[in-house]
Amino acid sequence: MQAAAEMKKRNINMCSGSIMKNMLLFAVPLMLSSTLQLLFNAADIIVVGRYAGYESLAAVGSNSAIINFMTNFFMGFSVGANVLAARYAGAGKHKDCSKTVHTAMSLALILGAAVSVSGCLAAGKILVLMGTPAEILPLARLYLRIYFLGMISMVLYNFSAAILRSVGDTKRPLYYLIAAGILNVILNLFFVICLKMDVAGVGLATVISQTLSAVLIIRCLMKEESDIKLKLRELSIDKKKLFKIIQIGLPASFQGMLFSISNVVIQSSINSFGKIVVAGSSAASNIEGFVYMAMNAFHQSAITFTSQNVGAGKTERINRIMLVSLLNVIMVGLIFGNLVVYFGRPLLGLYTNDLEVVAQGLIRLKYICSVYALCGMMDVMVGVLRGMGYSVVPMIVSLIGACGLRLLWIFTFFKMDRFHTVELLYAVYAASWIITFAAHMICFLIVRRRV
Repeated sequence: MQAAAEMKKRNINMCSGSIMKNMLLFAVPLMLSSTLQLLFNAADIIVVGRYAGYESLAAVGSNSAIINFMTNFFMGFSVGANVLAARYAGAGKHKDCSKTVHTAMSLALILGAAVSVSGCLAAGKILVLMGTPAEILPLARLYLRIYFLGMISMVLYNFSAAILRSVGDTKRPLYYLIAAGILNVILNLFFVICLKMDVAGVGLATVISQTLSAVLIIRCLMKEESDIKLKLRELSIDKKKLFKIIQIGLPASFQGMLFSISNVVIQSSINSFGKIVVAGSSAASNIEGFVYMAMNAFHQSAITFTSQNVGAGKTERINRIMLVSLLNVIMVGLIFGNLVVYFGRPLLGLYTNDLEVVAQGLIRLKYICSVYALCGMMDVMVGVLRGMGYSVVPMIVSLIGACGLRLLWIFTFFKMDRFHTVELLYAVYAASWIITFAAHMICFLIVRRRV
């Protein structure tokens, strides 16, 4: 009885009661968790920027697009596990929920190990293909290889957190990330300042802290008393559940990867402006990531709330879930995004003392963070569509509306001298968000009639 009461207290009821209240209870811990995850990389960049110089800062920052690429790949598959587990939880299908958990964790182990090995081997070639400046290539390669060593921990954590989110538990992942985040900062300072390990030190600190968060969250799943309990001896692949996870997760993963590819192409274009611009963009990109993750909490909320209500047969709540998610993400995007722009100079000063680097970072913040709410709106619509079981539709729309437009700009107008500026390169983001949001809204109106 006590365990059941404790579980009820932790897990949020998404199928009844106030959507706004329950969504905030779900999203705020998730927002803090996502922010702490970003602190891993932010701590790396701040420490190397302050204590190792801007070349080390540029080396770590130049890997951001690749790291985001891999994160989006795994997050896409974890969305499949989240949607499926949430649907079975909402429908009260206990056995199916358990099979989904064990299939998802088995998949995480396989994917994490495969990418960890292949990434270490190909790190140098990837950076060369991206046009990473020669003077920072050795440091960038070293950092990326170390980061890939910890990839399996990152994958296991994300899949485990997705499973906990499926039943409304976003608090415990937050606690584990707080512990890992504190360890990361301590190790960063120790490795870089005391041991003079430069980028190798911050990379190693990130791997160790990610491993701690993975161990803690897996231990949490093993001690669960509900349908999401993880039993190591039952780890296996259920073909039907795997197919459904892939059916939902693969389009999401593919979309995230292609978004990241477009960002890799943009990063390559940024690299063409030299190491000062690369360093400034890297620092600004890290700051804007905090705003993105704050908004992304409502993207995740839209997925999970919609999935559970579809599973419970309460489809009449979908429209309100969408509207509440949009309202929340607009408020967060406008407030946090413009606060970042306003306090941009002192925030960038945390990363570097170089005034030229700060000036370049301010340019990026101005063009992206001031209108970042548009990106959040686009993502919420994707989340609602995926929660309704439509994963291919938002993938296609996003690829055409966002990735396609960005790549079209780079390979056409950007090559002309009068359009070859870093400002216009950043401005293409906002244009792609507006067009893609409008297309997603049209798709939602069409799909909603069928659900």
